[in-house]
Parts: sequence; structure tokens; C-alpha cells
Amino acid sequence: MIRMQYTSISRATAEHYSWGADCDAWHLVKDAALSVIEEQMPPASSEELHSHRSAQQFFFLLSGEVTMEVEHEEVHLHAGEGLHIPPRVRHQISNRSRESARFLVICQPPSHGDRLVTGPGS
Repeated sequence: MIRMQYTSISRATAEHYSWGADCDAWHLVKDAALSVIEEQMPPASSEELHSHRSAQQFFFLLSGEVTMEVEHEEVHLHAGEGLHIPPRVRHQISNRSRESARFLVICQPPSHGDRLVTGPGS
């Protein structure tokens, strides 16, 4: 039997990166088959409309509220709610509120390097 060492993971110990305008992210799980990222978006921020070739994603809101545009439809998420995005489905997350939003993005397989940017009229 192989012995593994288990350690807790938090934003304090996870790999950090920034994206968009002042948005932060922490890789809680960064594996070849699975990615779990905690992200934080300040008020009045958003990402660009895009899809992923093969990654499916699940967004789960921890605090605040966000608007997800999914194939030209808006879905509003509040803390404790989530949304599954299959591969090749165009989507965009926006924080239109006055408070920061924190959420988990769970991807299988990982979505980094799998992104297809599409314009608003695509």
C-alpha cells in the first residue's frame, strides 16, 4: 500500500494568480484530471464570453451574487447556489453587485489551456 501525506489546503497555502480587472484566484486542487479553484471578483467586474473545448465546469457561489450569461441567457446566482456548464457552451460571469463575490470553479478536465474566446455576437 502506498502511503500518501495529506495536508490541508487553503487560500493561504494554494497557488495564487490574478485574472481580469482585479480578480483573484487560488488553485485548491491542480491535478491532471481535476481542478478546483476559489475565485474572488470585486464589484463591477466580469470576464469575457468564452467556452471550453473539453472541460466541463461547475460554479458554486460561496458569498455575494453574480450573473452568468450562458448561451445568451442570464442566470443569477446567490450564495449557496451553483451552475453546471458543459463543454463548448458559451458563458461569462459578471459581478454587477456592490459587494465582492467568492465562488468555487470545479473543472474536469482542467480548463486552463482549453479556452475558446468568442465574441458577443457569436
